[in-house]
Amino acid sequence: MQKRGFSDMPLHGGKVPFWLADRMKQLGTAITEAIVAEYGEKAFLDKLSDPLWFQSFGCVLGMDWHSSGITTSVMGALKKGLNPIAHDLGIYICGGRGKHSLQTPDELTKLAERTGQNPDTLVRHSKLTAKIDNTAIQDGYQLYLHNFVITKSGHWAVIQQGMNQTNGMARRYHWNSSTLNSFLKEPHAAVCGQNHGELLNLTAIGAEKTQHGILDISHDTALSTTEIRKILMPKRHYVAESDVNMKRLGGVLTLCKEQETKTFEDLLLLQGLGPRTLQSLTLVSEVIHGTPSRFEDPARFSFAHGGKDGHPFPVPLKVYDETISTLRQAVDKSKIGYSDKGKAMKSLHRFAKDYENSFQPGKGSLKKLIAHERQQSYKYGGRTVFGKAKRPGEQQLSLF
Repeated sequence: MQKRGFSDMPLHGGKVPFWLADRMKQLGTAITEAIVAEYGEKAFLDKLSDPLWFQSFGCVLGMDWHSSGITTSVMGALKKGLNPIAHDLGIYICGGRGKHSLQTPDELTKLAERTGQNPDTLVRHSKLTAKIDNTAIQDGYQLYLHNFVITKSGHWAVIQQGMNQTNGMARRYHWNSSTLNSFLKEPHAAVCGQNHGELLNLTAIGAEKTQHGILDISHDTALSTTEIRKILMPKRHYVAESDVNMKRLGGVLTLCKEQETKTFEDLLLLQGLGPRTLQSLTLVSEVIHGTPSRFEDPARFSFAHGGKDGHPFPVPLKVYDETISTLRQAVDKSKIGYSDKGKAMKSLHRFAKDYENSFQPGKGSLKKLIAHERQQSYKYGGRTVFGKAKRPGEQQLSLF
């Protein structure tokens, strides 16, 4: 059985503000380079095809933790950041949202000319994935985003998303060539969205006869027998304790106290960074090095850099910039044979795990943490789409 998942993603309008968009590109690129350097291009595609990792990745980049906008903004940031270095990195991103999705065949054809891959095959795979999710699976979601991600070795992943105007929700579809045996038999790596009842799924196991008689099919036939794992993204904006594994978050917070870092020789290379930056770097470290089971609570990763809507707290731009700078230095030094800082980054994730079992969250600890972050936000250049964070006592910006 292939990995399956559902997440409920409310549709959000608007654009990513300029002060966040470029930072998302920089941090997303650095995280990708770190993953590729440590584990290879295929490993990055495997992560990208995991819906929970993808949502966690978007949270670390400062997007709204539960929003469908994570899909469009993350893929847009990656395309801008990775394509200029694609020749060296070995990962290429085609397509995008709206009219950009229609350019995918031309982009794949031009790419194939440069890399020596078969353009007809790539274009066919792109069109098939879109056709299946728009037509063979009739679940009420109309595609508006299609990204085709391919490595120089020919492995590919597709991230695409559809919207349902009736319920105001989005559904994200993940494809991975490494797990694909047939386009017509349970092809997805994952499908993310709330289950709203019966649907037509002509790719389900047991639908072979239905495929042959497609013209006679009624749209209300229930054919899906796929065993799924659900993660529901609520429409509410605030982060609740039920959204976060508090022991895991507590392990991060315990590690990041200044006195704690002195006990680890590996972390001496990160001296000079305060506990707040270490908090962000530790969550980034987990996105790079964590195993799939570590991403069952994507909301936890919003405690790296907050969210542009102010939940759980404003984006701390000074911390964000220091995170980018530290990770960028680690990645660049590893390219010339100096991996000490990269090893220190990896140690953050490992050491935080050591504290989890012994950490006991107190009553209301998440609310206290969020309140503290918001109170201190002005010190770190906190910002949301509504404006800059104020000092305590000054008029605060209203949040959803």
